[in-house]
Amino acid sequence: MKIATWNVNSVNARLETVLAWFRNAQPDVACLQEIKCVDERFPAEAFESLGYNVAVHGQKTYNGVALLSKTPLEDVRKGLPGDDGDDHARYIEAVVSGPRPVRVVSLYLPNGNPVGTEKFGYKLAWMGRLEAHAAELLALEEPIALCGDYNVIPEPADADNPESWAGDALFQPQTRAAFRRLKWLGFTDAYMEVDGTPGGYTFWDYQAGAWQRNHGIRIDHVLLSPQAADHLTNVVIHRNARAMDKPSDHVPVVAELALDEA
Repeated sequence: MKIATWNVNSVNARLETVLAWFRNAQPDVACLQEIKCVDERFPAEAFESLGYNVAVHGQKTYNGVALLSKTPLEDVRKGLPGDDGDDHARYIEAVVSGPRPVRVVSLYLPNGNPVGTEKFGYKLAWMGRLEAHAAELLALEEPIALCGDYNVIPEPADADNPESWAGDALFQPQTRAAFRRLKWLGFTDAYMEVDGTPGGYTFWDYQAGAWQRNHGIRIDHVLLSPQAADHLTNVVIHRNARAMDKPSDHVPVVAELALDEA
């Protein structure tokens, strides 16, 4: 099973680019973030024509997440538990059906900038809620993949120029500590498990020639429960997607699980 995660930075604005990638990469499951549209405006028919089942948790202009799967999606949950007043569309979860079902999450963690404002507090609170819910999911003892744009640079090696991110919410000690706590629950960082080579960036800003100069960061992650990590065979960062026509500033990350193996 190929599970992809991709912040598409507006699915309708980049639809042809996104569909071209899907036709070529053929993921079995895809987690999209920052779709920037309400549910009714999501181009479901375009993906259904490629053989995907679709679940969407959208929001006008901002945020928005979606799950696409070649097999039916069951037990769909929209929204991260823990704060009934949070109206940001940043979390969707479902069970991907099949001989070996997998619970898959598409998440768009808050950016948190500027540091020192309520936005940073919201980011840390959201991460706390994610940690609490992830602990509950682990208790199910099933294959789980938490995929998405975490807006977290875990380590200095995950940035081309870490010093330039020192004041950014993505690289604050509190942010990185919260990400470590999430992993310490029992999740495996798929990229670090399979490869871990510095320079596995997933985001390059549109400004200042960041892509051309490879001034990138690794902020899109796939975290796997032990029951999923045991079947992890490969992780591929589709770097060339950043050079496509009308690209997102993020690129897809694809984790491959050999779920047919004991």
